Amino acid sequence: MITPYDWQQSIAQRAQYVEGRLQGGSPVVGLSCRQGVLLATVRAGVRKVFEVYDRLICAGIGSQADLEAVRLRAIDFAHTEGFVRSEDDVTVQRVVGFALSPTLKRAFADPMTAPFVARTVFAEMGHSQEMDSFYVLNFDGEYTPHSGSVVVAGSRAGEEAGRGFLAETGVAANPDKATCTALLAWAAARLAQEDSDKSSPTREDAAARLRSELEIATPEVGWLERDTPRQSKFALWSRERIEQALGDLK
Repeated sequence: MITPYDWQQSIAQRAQYVEGRLQGGSPVVGLSCRQGVLLATVRAGVRKVFEVYDRLICAGIGSQADLEAVRLRAIDFAHTEGFVRSEDDVTVQRVVGFALSPTLKRAFADPMTAPFVARTVFAEMGHSQEMDSFYVLNFDGEYTPHSGSVVVAGSRAGEEAGRGFLAETGVAANPDKATCTALLAWAAARLAQEDSDKSSPTREDAAARLRSELEIATPEVGWLERDTPRQSKFALWSRERIEQALGDLK
């Protein structure tokens, strides 16, 4: 017989287990600017940023299998909603709040089911920069909306360092500036995640770490362009395009 105490212990142990698995994940930074929205990261292995729907993209940290499961469920829900209702009804709030959060919450609370080892960030491009939004979906089904920018990392220290860097840097004026700022914030989050003594890395520290990381890993930027003549608003930038945006940092 499982008592309420046993259930609480199980929840605490599952949270501790998942947090431990997420701790080494490569952070993801989302940023909005007048021309569009991007999600940026640096990866050692497989691709991390994906299109979900016309104005929706996602990325995350954690188990690749669990991230893929979350992504596919988001795509299925978005396309069903778009077909049954209308494209305007496909919003990040509905995808995260209605389709994904209950599933993750049930899996996390069920001691007989493996919890999702995933912390996912979704970005929605609005018709103007003020309407852009980000949602972070945690492994326990809890989600939080953000506007302007967002940082997802494997530790609270990493997320706070990334957010602090973005706050000091200010609003990005164009996609190149946004890419550079997002990847530097990624480096700041990575430094703090790996060493809690580096809770407020300087721009020089972040630039040095980013340069070092790019020698062995691959930068990745998924971009949603607001006023593009192309049918698809999503583009995954090439490494050459990203290095052009980084300019002197590379």
